[in-house]
Formats: sequence, C-alpha cells, structure tokens
Amino acid sequence: MKWGTLFDLAGCEAKIGELEEKTNVAEFWNDTEAAQKVMQTLKTLRSKTGGFYMVEKLYVDLLEFIDLALLENDAELLSEIRQMIKDFNSAYDNLRISTLLSGEYDRNNAMLSLHAGAGGTESCDWANMLMRMFTQWAGKRGFGVEVLDYLAGDEAGVKSVTLLISGDNAFGYLRSERGVHRLVRISPFDAAGKRHTSFVSCDVMPEIDDDTEIDISPEDLKVDTYRSGGAGGQHVNTTDSAIRITHIPTNTIVQCQNERSQHKNKDRAMKMLRAKLFEIKQREQVEKISDIRGDVKDIGFGSQIRSYVFHPYSMVKDHRTNTEVGNVSAVMDGGLDVFMNAYLLAQVGSANA
Repeated sequence: MKWGTLFDLAGCEAKIGELEEKTNVAEFWNDTEAAQKVMQTLKTLRSKTGGFYMVEKLYVDLLEFIDLALLENDAELLSEIRQMIKDFNSAYDNLRISTLLSGEYDRNNAMLSLHAGAGGTESCDWANMLMRMFTQWAGKRGFGVEVLDYLAGDEAGVKSVTLLISGDNAFGYLRSERGVHRLVRISPFDAAGKRHTSFVSCDVMPEIDDDTEIDISPEDLKVDTYRSGGAGGQHVNTTDSAIRITHIPTNTIVQCQNERSQHKNKDRAMKMLRAKLFEIKQREQVEKISDIRGDVKDIGFGSQIRSYVFHPYSMVKDHRTNTEVGNVSAVMDGGLDVFMNAYLLAQVGSANA
C-alpha cells in the first residue's frame, strides 16, 4: 500500500527489529538509564506501526462492507457503513497528526511555564484556570504532570507556575501552546459585574537529556536558596530548600521548589536551565532569552495566539489558524487537540508553501 511507503513502515519495522535485538542481550539492563531510553523508543515505534495497521484494517474492512452492501442491495447496512467511515476518518486523522511530530525533540517531555500578565487577581486566576486546563489535557492522554515551581497570587490563583508534562510527544503537541492566552469574561472578583480581559503567557521547552552537549560553566552560575512559597499546607517547605539559578551570560533564570531536598531541587533547576540554554543554542541567539520565545511577546492586547471568550458569547478562537470552538467548557476541561492538530497541519502547509 502506498501509505506504507509515505509512512516509512519498513524503516520503522527495521528499527524495531534492531532495538529488540538489543533488549535480548544479557547486559542490556546493566545501564538502566540507557535501557529505559531504548524501551521508550520501542514503545513509540510500536505505537506508530500499530496505528498504521489499525488504519489499514479499518480501510480494508470498510471496502469489504461496502461491497457486501452493494451485492445484497441492503440499505439497512448504511448506518453501519457511516459509523465505519467515521471510525476510519478518526483513526486516519490521529495517524496523520502523529506523523507530523517528527521534530528532533517532539518526542521529549515538556516544561510548560505560565506567567500571569497585568491585572492582579484576575490574571492570576486565569493562570490557575490554564494550569488546570493543561493538567486535564495531559490526564486525558495518560501523561504525567509534576509541579516544578509555583508562585501563588496575592489573593487567589497563581502568578507563575512551571509544570513538567511527561509522555510520548508531549513537547511536540504542547509547542503549539507557546504564546499569550487571552480571557474575556465577567470577573467573579468585580462586585460591579463588569467584563474583564486578562492575559497569561505560556512558555514551552523540551526536557533535554543530560548527554546533550550544553556547555555550562560553574563560574557562569549564581545559585540562590530560599524558602518555598507553595499553595500552602504540607507542600510548603519549612527550610531554605528552594533553588534559584541565574545563568549570568544570558541572564537566564530558573527556579525549582517542588522537592523537599535542596539537592534534588538543584538537579531539577539545572535540567530547566539546560532546556532553556539548549533552545538559545539551537536558534543561535545567545544574548537574550527573549530571542528564543517564539510567539511569546508582551503579555497584552494584540499579542495573543488564542482568545477564550466567556461573555458576551461563548467561543475559543486560535488566531493563527482561525480554528474556533463554541464549547468553552470542553476546552477548559482539556479539549485542546483540535487546536493542536490545526496548528501542526498549518506548520506543514507553511513549510511546503
């Protein structure tokens, strides 16, 4: 089938065979970290080929069922055929999208940061809503979510938060979310019931393996410790275990307070720093971190990638692809795939133009 050639099915199966041979070697698990990377790659390739074969089977079954309906001239089979077409289209779209995630780091985990814009409590509440939205999206996909850093709002919500979202192609999907997200609603914090507009910026970077070549000199780092300021309760540390690291040459600042151990927080912060410096290196912009932030601009009017309108009507619109969804609640409950898929397809279209 031509699809198999476009999909590079032979290449995927050859790689699977090669990796399976590695797993059969007696010393395979001696290096646990390397073994886990091999197993993750195997899982990804098997999922990819499995998706192809599922689409192929749905296609063959559909054609056979259509032939049967025509042969028997049975109109009652039309409803089943319609459902089979729907199932095929859904599986095909998922397979097509998965092939678009071919960037070198699309498979990696993602570090997603949210920063509330001007607007005080209203913007902090919007940041908290977005944090929930991305957490819900990750949960629907079976991805892991870990809070690396959290700065609560003065009255409600969150001023800034960094999440580690772990799962196959997490970065590939979430890179579409990089930019400013705009909210329009009747504020629950306004006694007069006025309409408010709030902005939150979203930054997304891939988690980078330790063996990736990133030159970080200890002399270029300023390391500060401080007491965690989490959401309260048992999660707030009572010691100065939180870590803030500044990379002096680029003025890149990262911080982590999730772990109770200062050592673990420092390891996490260094991973975040490596990710940021890696993107600087990739884009050959080593002077300012703002140079690598893609669509992230000033957190205000005219810079948003997507608008979420709760009032005077209900709609979520992505301004890059003009994709619109009328069910705002579904989007806020993690229904982001329609926007992510449209973005990926648009990226392919612009690359081929």
